[in-house]
Amino acid sequence: MSSQIGKRISVTIFGESHGPAIGMVMDNPPAGLKIDNDYILTQNARRAPGNDPTATPRKEADLPEFLSGIKNGVTTGAPITAIIRNTNTKSVDYDALMRNPRPSHSDYAAYVHYNGHNDISGGGHFSGRLTAPIVTAGSILRLYLKEKDIEIGGHILKIGNAEDMRFDPVNISDDKLIFLSKSNFALLNPDVESEMRAEVEAARMDNDSIGGIVEIAVTGLPAGLGGPMFDGVENIISKAVFGIPAVKGIEFGAGFEFATMRGSKANDQMYYDGGQVLCSSNNCGGITGGITNSMPIVFRVALKPTPSISKPQSTVDLKSGTTTELTIHGRHDPCIVPRALPAIEAVTAIAIANLLSEVAD
Repeated sequence: MSSQIGKRISVTIFGESHGPAIGMVMDNPPAGLKIDNDYILTQNARRAPGNDPTATPRKEADLPEFLSGIKNGVTTGAPITAIIRNTNTKSVDYDALMRNPRPSHSDYAAYVHYNGHNDISGGGHFSGRLTAPIVTAGSILRLYLKEKDIEIGGHILKIGNAEDMRFDPVNISDDKLIFLSKSNFALLNPDVESEMRAEVEAARMDNDSIGGIVEIAVTGLPAGLGGPMFDGVENIISKAVFGIPAVKGIEFGAGFEFATMRGSKANDQMYYDGGQVLCSSNNCGGITGGITNSMPIVFRVALKPTPSISKPQSTVDLKSGTTTELTIHGRHDPCIVPRALPAIEAVTAIAIANLLSEVAD
């Protein structure tokens, strides 16, 4: 099992959803970075369960405890270790799932891969709960990126059929990204919030769940980061993003819309502005040839509906070797999209920090 991301600045995630604690270890963190605890707590609160009707009612404070790597509020350069204690677990709700795996969940695949030794409670190490220490690690690196005038932010683009406007990919202000990064239900157009919440509530009342799309932007990056082929910026960000449970798709810039474009419309035409090369459009999402081109990075991520739903579903009985029916109990998110957003922002920060560290080397 590989639960580590990053080459130069690596982050390792450990723990299980219903274990005593979950946590992270960050190797090679930037030394001398002042830690803003309020900022870290704000990001963790955006992701934490039990704070919004769209989320599971499981209530967790998600307060990180730093065990190493920080002294007097400043990073020392030594590995940073943080744990987040699990205080509200109900493992009995999951006892039957080792025998009757949930459709579209990791239960069956993990059962086969680990010969039945995987921890099923709350999803174990496959749970979205593990994104809490990811947000903690990402928050530290977002502070590091802020010192370099690099901002990361995002918004909920779509839940069900309710849709927000997209970023203007050419003109994305740092202030807008900072504002969005403080929101528990981040939107460019707040008027669509009620429609999105209605989509979630309709799914919840039907014992069902619903998915959606988030859109992320990164500003302030210089041109020239990344590389061709397998070390491209898209590759590095995508690998990090797919570490977030429920992610099933990603597209950069115009994404799949390129398939219907002609080159004359798709191409981002260039011009000089005060000695800096810029583009009049940003269909490539700030990346060409796997390398940043000084435009904002813009990408969108598709998240599937939470597989744990209360509707009866067909599954298998792994002990009897028969097909059976499953009704799932427990506490689950009718829509994971709002809570996934800060986690995706966090892994983006880990990816970008590593890109910068390669230049520093």
